[in-house]
Amino acid sequence: MFDIGIGELVALAVIGLLIFGPERLPKAAADAGRWVRQIRDMASSARKEIVDSAGVDLADSVNSVKSLSELHPKRLMSGLLDDDDAPAAAGAADSGDSGTPADAPKKPAQTFDPDLS
Repeated sequence: MFDIGIGELVALAVIGLLIFGPERLPKAAADAGRWVRQIRDMASSARKEIVDSAGVDLADSVNSVKSLSELHPKRLMSGLLDDDDAPAAAGAADSGDSGTPADAPKKPAQTFDPDLS
């Protein structure tokens, strides 16, 4: 959830130790944990109330947004280009002379990943 590394945690602990002192630091950390838990509970209850009052199921909304990712132009073109390779290979096999020996290893098909470009 938070992108905090070990270095940041150590720095926060040292700052907390300097501000609160060794006697009050455990109580301050417990209070902070309680506040975070209360905020999470309030957020989840607010989300539940919104879903109940609006009658909207968030899972359906998330699934519809994920299905839109299939309509990404690069993915559509990738699917079209992959389909064009299959008939050409089938036509070469029907002619009987493919230009390569039958026992030659086949080169793996290149796939297009729109996330990598």
